[in-house]
Amino acid sequence: MTLSESEIINGCLANKRDLQKALYQRYSAKMFLLCLRYTKNREEAEDVLQDGFVKVFSNIKQYSGSGSFEGWIRMIMVNTALEMLRKKKLNFSSCEIQNIENDPLNESDAISKIAMQDLLLLIRELPSGCQIIFNLYVIEGYNHGEIAEKLAISKGTSKSQLARARELLQGKLKNIYEPKELIK
Repeated sequence: MTLSESEIINGCLANKRDLQKALYQRYSAKMFLLCLRYTKNREEAEDVLQDGFVKVFSNIKQYSGSGSFEGWIRMIMVNTALEMLRKKKLNFSSCEIQNIENDPLNESDAISKIAMQDLLLLIRELPSGCQIIFNLYVIEGYNHGEIAEKLAISKGTSKSQLARARELLQGKLKNIYEPKELIK
């Protein structure tokens, strides 16, 4: 028997362990992939996932019922990952990039050429600041003002980190998908 989302939420509100387990089983795989995007290794992602689900269970009474429950969990996981990164005292060094606003990258074209697992690996190879900004802007849909506020950085730093992330990803994609010259 498949439980409805509202049955699981109500069970979690009543601290029923079997329904907490059902919630974890339903969302842990997706949330683990999200955590991997913000961390450099599996162990860090597992720590973020665990801390995030502790927060989900302890704050589930704050879920208002409006909007997506999965989106609510996702927001908790992103904030938990960012909190972990702040504790590591992540430094967002600004970098000078010309024409940030006019640096088009058709993410849908580039992304459509590679498998999601490969994209995740490429994103994880980015420097931490670029990785976080890329995730927040491109994947999570935050704007530069929201990112600046969340990370206590300037909008310009957010823009420059995104431009740098795009530049690095474009280079990696170019290396992967450009035909190699035949070795003589």
